[in-house]
Amino acid sequence: MNATNFSLLDYLIFIVYAIVILGIGLWVSRNKKGHERNAEDYFLAGKSLPWWAIGASLIAANISAEQMIGMSGSGMALGLAIASYEWMAALTLIIVGKYFLPVFIEKGLYTIPEFIEKRYSTNLKTILAVFWIGLFIFVNLTSVLFLGGKALDTILGIGDGSLIFPAILALACFAAAYSIYGGLAAVAWTDVIQVVLLVLGGFITTLIALHHVTPDGGIIAGFAHIYETAGDKFHMILKKDNPEFSNLPGIAVLIGGMWVANLYYWGFNQYIIQRTLAAKSLRESQRGIVFAGFLKLIVPLFVVIPGIAVWVMFSQPEGTSVIDGVQEAFVKADGSMNYDKAYPWLISTFIPSGLKGLVVAALAAAIVSSLASMVNSTATIFTMDIYKPYFENKAKKNRDVAIGRITGGIALAIAIFMAPMLGNLEQAFQYIQEYTGLVSPGILAVFMLGLFYKKATNKGAIAGILASIPVALLLKIPALGLPWMDQMFYTFLITMVVIAMVSLSTNKFDDDPKGIVLTNKMFITGKNFNIASYVIMILLVVLYAMFW
Repeated sequence: MNATNFSLLDYLIFIVYAIVILGIGLWVSRNKKGHERNAEDYFLAGKSLPWWAIGASLIAANISAEQMIGMSGSGMALGLAIASYEWMAALTLIIVGKYFLPVFIEKGLYTIPEFIEKRYSTNLKTILAVFWIGLFIFVNLTSVLFLGGKALDTILGIGDGSLIFPAILALACFAAAYSIYGGLAAVAWTDVIQVVLLVLGGFITTLIALHHVTPDGGIIAGFAHIYETAGDKFHMILKKDNPEFSNLPGIAVLIGGMWVANLYYWGFNQYIIQRTLAAKSLRESQRGIVFAGFLKLIVPLFVVIPGIAVWVMFSQPEGTSVIDGVQEAFVKADGSMNYDKAYPWLISTFIPSGLKGLVVAALAAAIVSSLASMVNSTATIFTMDIYKPYFENKAKKNRDVAIGRITGGIALAIAIFMAPMLGNLEQAFQYIQEYTGLVSPGILAVFMLGLFYKKATNKGAIAGILASIPVALLLKIPALGLPWMDQMFYTFLITMVVIAMVSLSTNKFDDDPKGIVLTNKMFITGKNFNIASYVIMILLVVLYAMFW
């Protein structure tokens, strides 16, 4: 693939996309006459976001290089089973909207670590705030930048890695241009455009992939062909004899570790939950989150199906495939597979001029929107949880916005430097999930008991956090033979037991003074939320029944 295949029309489409996003971002970031921007404006968009902007922004923040590239790669390796991350997320969003958001919004939170302070202690909040900042910079930002740079190198270059760093730099600068200056308002409102574009571009890629998977063409014929040829790739629940069982261990995706991954990500991840805290009201926030649930149901259509289509092309004997040299495109020199090349390879090989600019703009939208969200959330946590309580000069208050901008710039600069060091990963999406899974069970246990167990104490929470890492490492012993998702689930359960036991040993009879008082009234949801939730649950039952 050569950059000359990117036509003048493609460049024009991409330039128009960039101008529109930057224009909207800077326009919504402008200072209103007579109003000085404060922390609520910069970090929570003035608490003015409507439901449709919240839902769109949630998906734009979520769908990035990890999904568009990494999940397509896992689709090629695993098949439709990887879609459980998306479909189970839809159900998770309903739980978050009904049971978590009422508490978060009632407490007026800016950040997730702030909840830890209100429920447990300032020291524990600070420890977790530092952890999250490190996670956002060294795992999330770096992986998104690297995968994005790698994709653009494949599409615009010759796939030799020469364009990876220039692409990383360009993506970072693009995200910084509006997100660091404008804050969450700029991020959320541009996300509305970005999510439309990435869904449109994603569907175009899927349809073209299906059309080209058979010699005779045709989208319906193409889907029928991949379903017939690669029927084993259309099972949601993998059996033990499946070579990828260790990545998605059967029924655990429904009743085990998948819940740990999803509840942690959607309920207690700052760059996700932040836009729900910026809603006009609790009801508006809940409507936004259930709208995001509907969008999650369709995501596998344009991030997983393309990967399966590539697998069908790859698995055809030489000379019978719709295109020659597919094997060489994915097999590395050492004989291992480069699955994450699936999505960019599709774009560079089959998307025609004109449409290619739109599809690449959609890919850039997915990457840039996530980068912008991560940068803004890193700045929010540092400013509100580290700077204000420990470093703020009382004589020089109201510097929150300036500190947030500086923090965002530094975080992005570090990620730019670190991203090329990630090297080549077989399945980046699975790698990121497994790495995060080392720490997420313990943190989730602290939050869940903090929300719903009034006897949980600060000492219990600290003991649980400290115990969770060695427990997670012990469960990784090869002799146990546990899939990593089962490791997460058992770590979560053991950590909850540790927290409860330590809490009861120090305070057997009384509730913790900081325990949250929950009432039935807090969890009453509106008619629209309830109807939408039931529809999502019915659709999930149908989908899993069809592809069991």
